[in-house]
Amino acid sequence: MATNTTSPAASSSAAQGSWSFKVTGCRMCHYVCGVSMYASVLLITVMSLDRSLAVARPFLSQKVRTKAIARWVLVGIWVVSFLLATPVLLYRTVSLLPNKTTLVCYSKYPSEGHRAFHLLFEAITGFLLPFLAVVASYSDIGRRLQARRFRRSRRTGRLVVLIILAFAAFWLPYHFVNLAEAGRALAGLGQNDPAGQRLKLARYVLIALAFLSSSVNPVLYACAGGGLLRSAGVGFVAKMLEATGSEGSSSRRRGTLGQTARVPDATQEPSPTESIMTSSNPLA
Repeated sequence: MATNTTSPAASSSAAQGSWSFKVTGCRMCHYVCGVSMYASVLLITVMSLDRSLAVARPFLSQKVRTKAIARWVLVGIWVVSFLLATPVLLYRTVSLLPNKTTLVCYSKYPSEGHRAFHLLFEAITGFLLPFLAVVASYSDIGRRLQARRFRRSRRTGRLVVLIILAFAAFWLPYHFVNLAEAGRALAGLGQNDPAGQRLKLARYVLIALAFLSSSVNPVLYACAGGGLLRSAGVGFVAKMLEATGSEGSSSRRRGTLGQTARVPDATQEPSPTESIMTSSNPLA
């Protein structure tokens, strides 16, 4: 990542007052942090797209929800994460402070243009594009649930809003600092003035806050699910989303009332209720 991050190696060096893992350790430590950030964000994004697909195109979702495809998706997430984090390997280095006794691991850029590029690249790929995908996916889910007048739509709507707000609350401050520093770099301003020092200090807090986002969604589901979690168990998310097909299923039942001799159309696309419920156990 483009920032100082919290890790065992960084913590050990902080305790000793000097970096003791050489250049390779410096680069790998922050590279692993960058990969973890991208993997976490991309996984949340893919999960949101998967839920949106299950609601909008249940038949297609049922077809693609296989163990083989899931494995390839996960492999793709990690491959993309490793690729997106590669700038860290290029810009991290170790140098002696003026006292000639203390080594520090930090980001060193050939020019302010390189620094602006790295910060903007991380903000766009690590927040802006994934956040737009998450907002679009959950907004579509919420719109479809509201249109179906589902009796649990308010509960689901709260969950959707909480997920989006949590994603923004944890990651937006960190990337706001990225954008602020990128703007200063493009303007030719250094990092040693009071404003630059304040932005650098803010990173120590905001990067820790950002990494906490990985553990928030399960808590949101547990709190928003309420009694549904206790009654439906691990399938409660599917229960919350099953309304997208409830109205259509009811209409079909009313339309076929008194026509029980009719043979069901074998090619009929399953309702979102059926699709989501059959996939409530992922990879089943």
